[in-house]
Amino acid sequence: MITQKAVLANLNEITIHGLKLRPGDRAVSWLPFYHDMGLVGFVLGPLVSQISVDYLKTWMFAMRPLLWLSLMTRTKGTISFSPSFGYQLCVKRLKRDIPSTFDLGPWRVAGIGAETIQSAALAEFAKVLQPSGFKPSAFMACYGMAEASLAVSFAPLNQGISVDRVDPAALSERGLALALNGRAPGSDSQASNARPFVICGVPLPGIQVEIRDEQGRVLPDRHAGVIFLRGANLMSGYFDDPGKTREVLSLDGWFDTQDIGYLAEGRIVIIGRKKDVIVINGRKIWAQDLEHLAEELPEVRTGDACAFSVLNPNSIETAAMVVQWRGVNSTGEGDFAHRLQGLIGERFGIDCFIEIVPPHTLPRTSSGKLSRSKAREEFLTRHGPAVLERKWIRRRASNEPRSEESNPCAASSR
Repeated sequence: MITQKAVLANLNEITIHGLKLRPGDRAVSWLPFYHDMGLVGFVLGPLVSQISVDYLKTWMFAMRPLLWLSLMTRTKGTISFSPSFGYQLCVKRLKRDIPSTFDLGPWRVAGIGAETIQSAALAEFAKVLQPSGFKPSAFMACYGMAEASLAVSFAPLNQGISVDRVDPAALSERGLALALNGRAPGSDSQASNARPFVICGVPLPGIQVEIRDEQGRVLPDRHAGVIFLRGANLMSGYFDDPGKTREVLSLDGWFDTQDIGYLAEGRIVIIGRKKDVIVINGRKIWAQDLEHLAEELPEVRTGDACAFSVLNPNSIETAAMVVQWRGVNSTGEGDFAHRLQGLIGERFGIDCFIEIVPPHTLPRTSSGKLSRSKAREEFLTRHGPAVLERKWIRRRASNEPRSEESNPCAASSR
């Protein structure tokens, strides 16, 4: 439940301190109006600030993402936002001679939010679209959520993406974001395996941020914990759900975001969702890290892998991953599953159960993000914990009988 007062407080901070709107600014958006970034950011935002905005239907963007860049060119748009996957879609559809046909020089704020920010994907977008006049400095990382009306923090204007590289072992074992930035390549074996996080900037004026541990104690700089917020832009509660409201919103106005992150010199860094943390042998492993490793393989598209934890028959937490297979045939599935398991073992030192499923199997939220909780629920409904005694399985397409095939290279046990 968001009041008009809360929305206006947030939009005031966004337009004046975050975007620093100026005469001549023009917005472009393909974001759905039922999403907070689409509704608050690109319907109410232009309305209260009285700047022009041009819309592209979301389904049209999904079918032809380059229409976004064409609209930016035609309108000389200066402000547009997208989750990371929007920029990735454009790169995939671009042909070699097309970038120079766009004019993206006026684009001064290319915002990124709504999901974990992939710095490599953004770097590729900037590189490919350099002939169009797009400037990497236009990228602006942000952090927000519907419960905060929209935005919590913005990275500085005209500085592009800043990445904080930390020691992965210290983070997973001690919850300490030990910076490896600035170390000479090869000077430390850990530096080459550093975990990169995009810095989402300082909180907007009027928004207080604390990082707390599981006991509710406020943590110092570079200690990972749950992010708590307080400010005039926050919701008053969840509609018709006082129990859920009490769980996350205290009487003195502090909101438990359920997000895990840390502060680096006062700047917010997001690690992931609390419910997506996989704890194995006392080590914390984030689901998106496993997913990104899978996406590095040529067989896996962005968003086609979903990781989560489940309890095996011995009630021990185990990592599992559902991967959508888009290959024409299934002959390479066993080799793929072994390669992915080997990479996960090498990078994280754990075993991971792999389920290979047809395209369009993974559930998503209304905003298009993977729903790990729903994927986990559907996985257990399909198989139950006993299936984890195997290494990997394959589920046939929905129009075929559902069955699981043991990996012939592994010890079979049904």
